[in-house]
Amino acid sequence: MLHRYLPHTPEDIAAMLDKCGMKSLDELYSDVPEELLLKRDYDLPDEMSEKEVRDFFRSLADNNRRLTCFAGAGYYDHYTPAVVKSVLQRSEFLTAYTPYQPEISQGTLQYIFEYQSMMASLTGLDVSNASMYDGATATAEAMLMTVAASRKRNRVLISDTVLPQVKAVIATYARYHGVRLDLIPECYGATSRQHLDEMLAEGDVAGVIVASPNRFGILEDFSGVADAVHGAKALLVMNSPASALGAIKSPGEWGADIAAGDAQSLGMPLNFGGPYLGYLCAVKSLMRKMPGRIVGATVDDSGKRVFVLTLQAREQHIRREKATSNICSNQGLMALFVSVYLSLLGAKGLKEVNRLGYAGAHYLAERLAATGKMELTYPGTSYLNEFVMTTVDKVDDIMAASVAAGILPGVKLGDHEIMIAVTEMQSRADLDRYVEVISSLSGDVKDN
Repeated sequence: MLHRYLPHTPEDIAAMLDKCGMKSLDELYSDVPEELLLKRDYDLPDEMSEKEVRDFFRSLADNNRRLTCFAGAGYYDHYTPAVVKSVLQRSEFLTAYTPYQPEISQGTLQYIFEYQSMMASLTGLDVSNASMYDGATATAEAMLMTVAASRKRNRVLISDTVLPQVKAVIATYARYHGVRLDLIPECYGATSRQHLDEMLAEGDVAGVIVASPNRFGILEDFSGVADAVHGAKALLVMNSPASALGAIKSPGEWGADIAAGDAQSLGMPLNFGGPYLGYLCAVKSLMRKMPGRIVGATVDDSGKRVFVLTLQAREQHIRREKATSNICSNQGLMALFVSVYLSLLGAKGLKEVNRLGYAGAHYLAERLAATGKMELTYPGTSYLNEFVMTTVDKVDDIMAASVAAGILPGVKLGDHEIMIAVTEMQSRADLDRYVEVISSLSGDVKDN
């Protein structure tokens, strides 16, 4: 059937299929597994008035259960100030999409410039691009930068303490770019320094990727790591959730060459998985290896401050096979979101957000341990607002009981391991309610 709001005519579709060497849309999608194909009409209601449509979708939304969220693992429940959404809707920012014509794109150029300035300050590095889809793809691009900078080396080491979803995306990039990716084992929740040194000694390493806070919420000690990596003529990449950088030692302070990660923690709603924003910052010497664009500030012929696109590889639009990346269009709206959020909070506000998360996390960990039903999996390690607990009860039982009480208790790591995150969004009453749920469980003997 024809869809009146889709621009492709039957002739257009036939021409595209012919270009692909195919005869039908069914043939085009023939590689989709049979069990994933929809074999019925869409379950859509009849035509409605505007009010009826709004009421219909409101009724669907009402079916969602709103839980107090203690889940993290790379994506965190933070508060979004009301001002953010108001500024996002201003026309000079929202509609001025393309920055190629500075005469009409000052709004877009300004927020990209401010975004880059704040992210460079947050990471302690010289330059920031604008921007990436999410933290996983940003870190994968950082990996490719290390290989491009080394020219003759294609081996990259990645710590096993990097988030699993980030490692998976990096592995995909590595596979299709001819990069050899080797895993640095973890020891007691942190990167094994012994294995790192041994792997660097083998030679042919272009880059090393580590994380802090890592996949277990642990703040790793990277003292001397940058010297060891640089001594092997390799580059150091550090992955971190952006919000945490407002309180912990920055990648630049650790001696990292590249910082990459997700900026979702800077007030972006979880929103069932996106859209999020990947940040990518580097030392000045790597500026031309970065994908994306860089905006600078100057003055016009009247002496007024203006913004211009100062660095952008033409290959991204013309000679694509030679491009540093084919990500030509930044996450404009999300970069604007982060710019407004960070401008509102400032350094003090971001530290306060982290202070609240830290205080809540350590309070909750102590209270949960006092129940006798949980204990810290990595006692003695440092953590900010996220930690792993080993449980007496099965995590599935904890999940079921908590959800029934209106709580999403964390992320399951194993049958008796759960990772819990606390932010400024959970009140002391919420923390105590979590403890009450755990205390009420039967306390089955833990499986061996």
